[in-house]
Amino acid sequence: MRKVLFPVLASLAALSAATPALANEARVEARGGIIWGYDESEATAGVAAGYDFDLGNVAFAGVEVSGDKILTEGTKVSFGVSGRVGGKIGEDGKLYVAGGWQSEPVSHTTDLWSIGAGYQHNIGQKLYGKVEYRHYFGDYDIDADSVMVGLGARF
Repeated sequence: MRKVLFPVLASLAALSAATPALANEARVEARGGIIWGYDESEATAGVAAGYDFDLGNVAFAGVEVSGDKILTEGTKVSFGVSGRVGGKIGEDGKLYVAGGWQSEPVSHTTDLWSIGAGYQHNIGQKLYGKVEYRHYFGDYDIDADSVMVGLGARF
């Protein structure tokens, strides 16, 4: 884990020296993507709401609540709470690491924990697009990965 986290954090520090992007803002988004594990993959979709706080001119931290569903029979909405911290890239970008907790996505499993990274880019005054990777783990040897893209509004 340290072999992965250290290069990501070092990259964030180096890239965050660019012109600051706007933070201290609320956001809502719709997202979709793919989740895979155990030689299977499925589409997934969800919504999220969050708030980002300025940490000086080059960094930010944020919190998020979400609801995501794997788009196949036998799954349910998995509610989550997560956080992110990262660097502001130019006027419009945010590069970050994220992690959090999600309720069980399938009956007879367990709650999940996740860690990942993403990039968010402003599109005009109020919209943004983002791409995010997450690795999920928990009891019962749960081991899954996802890539999601999102479109959201900033307030």
